Amino acid sequence: MTLRVLSAELLKIRRKMIWFLIFLGPLGVVGLQAVNFGLRYDYLMKIYKADPWGGVFSNVFSLMVPTLFMGLAIITSMTAGIEHQTNAWKMTLALPVTRTQVFTGKFLLNALLLLCSSTLLAAGTAAFGAALGLNMSSLPYVQLLEKAFYPFLAIVPFIALQVWLSVTIQNQAVPLTFGIAGTVFSLFASRFGDAMPYYWPYLVGTADHPLYPVAAGIALGAVLLLAGAVHFARKDVK
Repeated sequence: MTLRVLSAELLKIRRKMIWFLIFLGPLGVVGLQAVNFGLRYDYLMKIYKADPWGGVFSNVFSLMVPTLFMGLAIITSMTAGIEHQTNAWKMTLALPVTRTQVFTGKFLLNALLLLCSSTLLAAGTAAFGAALGLNMSSLPYVQLLEKAFYPFLAIVPFIALQVWLSVTIQNQAVPLTFGIAGTVFSLFASRFGDAMPYYWPYLVGTADHPLYPVAAGIALGAVLLLAGAVHFARKDVK
């Protein structure tokens, strides 16, 4: 039943600007690095001579995490805003599905959208390296996939949290402000140590055991998803 709810959610955003943003994020990240390498190509290639693909990954994925934080704040607000703007929550909840399934469907929708964005970034990074003339036969595919998807998995708690805020608060300025503030805070989260959840998406790129922050992100995400679903199930809908 939850998959049917997800299918319905996908239909709701079929002609929305959300899909444009999903493509815009990876395109913007790769585009900025294209300008960076275009202006400093000889200098950067000299620095990364020993590992050119690693240099490309380092530059591209340094922008991925703040883009994910900002993107999830905007996207979760837009997907929840479909019901808020049309006062359609009562209509949605009148369908033969539980509130928990509705909430889970919203979470899965936003997670799927961000997963698509991460996949596009991985493909765009490989294409960018090819455009720079790097040897595609030496492309470290495993490292590329880790760089693209580990931060996404570590950021799952914030997907659940932003969905929770967006579907339960009608004024979307509140969850948007929270998400933007979280994006800024994440840039300085390393000062609070490895236990800070905002630091986990960054930590997966530097930790000796990157699966630890990934596992922590999935675990905390499950807790927040459950808490949000329980709260939404008990909340009065106007």
